[in-house]
Amino acid sequence: MYLPWLVGQCVKNGVSIKRGVLSHISEAAGLHSTGRADVVVNCTGLMASKLGGVMDNNVYPGRGQIVLVRNEPGVMTTTSGTDDGDEEATYIMQRAVGGGTVLGGCLQHGSWESQPDPNLAQRIMQRSIELCPALAPKTGKVNELSIIRHGVGLRPMRNGGPRVEKEKIEGKWVVHNYGHAGYGYQSGWGSAWEAEKLVLEIFQKSGNPTSKL
Repeated sequence: MYLPWLVGQCVKNGVSIKRGVLSHISEAAGLHSTGRADVVVNCTGLMASKLGGVMDNNVYPGRGQIVLVRNEPGVMTTTSGTDDGDEEATYIMQRAVGGGTVLGGCLQHGSWESQPDPNLAQRIMQRSIELCPALAPKTGKVNELSIIRHGVGLRPMRNGGPRVEKEKIEGKWVVHNYGHAGYGYQSGWGSAWEAEKLVLEIFQKSGNPTSKL
C-alpha cells in the first residue's frame, strides 16, 4: 500500500515516471523529458554494485526469505535469535487491511539466490507457530497455515552504511542515495531530505534557475 501511495504522490506533484534499462549512470540524464538533466539522483539499491560509473564494491545482497499467510494472530512479535543458526530469525508481522501476516525470516550475507528454500520455509513456519500459537490454534501444526506465497528479497547491504553524497561522474552531478540494507522503510524520509539538500546545493552553486533534475 505504501509504495503505490508514494508513486501517487509523485504523479500528483508532476513527476514523470519512465522505465528503462541502463548500463551506465550517465545514460540516466537522457531519460528526462527534455532529453537532458543537470542532476541525477541514484537510488539503484543493490544494483549500485553493478551499474557502470558507480560500481560500488561495498554493496552486497543480504538475502531474506518470508512466508506470507492468511492467518491473522492479531500480534506483531519477534525474537532475538534461534537455534537454527546465526543467519535465521523469527518475526511475525500482521499487515493492515487484510494484507495477511508475514512470517520470517533470515539474513544471509552475500547470497544472490532469488528462489525460496523450502527447508528454510518449513523452519520459519514452525518457529512462528512455536512463538505465536494463535497462528495455528486448532492443531499447532504447519499445515494449519493458509499460505498466500513464499517471498525472497535481496536487501541492499553496504559496508560503511548508506551512501548519501554527491559526486561528479563524466562531468555530470550525481547524488547517491542507496545502501539502506533492510531499513529503507524506516530511514527513507530522512535520507530523501538529505539527498534533497545536496540537490538544492548543486542548483544554488550552479546559479542556473532552469537547472533540471
